[in-house]
Amino acid sequence: MTLRDALLRGKRRPRRFGAGSPTTYRGDGYEFVELREYVPGDDVRRIDWAATARAGAMQTRVVLEDVALTLAAVVDDSPSMRVGRMETLLDAARAAETEWFAAARGGDRRLTIPFDGAFSLDAVLLAATAVLPRGAALLVISDWYELEERHFDLLARLASRCDCTALVARDPWYDGLPLAGFVRMRGAEGGSLRAYIGRGERDAFARAVRTRERDVTASLEALGWRCGPLQERDGARSLLRAFGLEHAEHR
Repeated sequence: MTLRDALLRGKRRPRRFGAGSPTTYRGDGYEFVELREYVPGDDVRRIDWAATARAGAMQTRVVLEDVALTLAAVVDDSPSMRVGRMETLLDAARAAETEWFAAARGGDRRLTIPFDGAFSLDAVLLAATAVLPRGAALLVISDWYELEERHFDLLARLASRCDCTALVARDPWYDGLPLAGFVRMRGAEGGSLRAYIGRGERDAFARAVRTRERDVTASLEALGWRCGPLQERDGARSLLRAFGLEHAEHR
């Protein structure tokens, strides 16, 4: 499956409103072309069971896609995204954004919503809610340091209207803080402090970054967002993994 296939399926996946009753989009955006014998790897939802009974062998409905996508992306360009060990998180985010828009075909729309130090998460979510049509596919790539409970209503509202994906930037020192002794540390958003870093501090840091990533991911998923970590040196693959496409070679 390609990223575009995953987006098309996501656009038609059941939505939940009110008391949780599932609703679906009318039509599936495909035009029937012909029947052919089933081939391993075919979408089982395309099997025509009536034709299968007549032919005595499984038959697949061949269809042509006639859906245009609206792809929108938000990339956090704040100072905290400009850190990294080999390359910056922002570089990884741009690679994921390129992979995202590469899924578009002729007739699709591409929208970029700016998100930098002067443009808050509140403004980004309000802008996305205002400009995106129902069924659009939205990708937000950020470290989500601004995320607070007051944002949850807007996030849930977006997820009820659009197919929303969040990549959560993974701390570059997620696998271990390479500091020891007395050190001076500078914050990505400004400020500095001098501190002692020993084994206990390194362990506490590892627990903190893992807990934060887990909590942010759990909050977004509970609001209806697809989530995955943004890995510093693997931006494009990070996006594909969020869709369960770890081995995908094509968009």
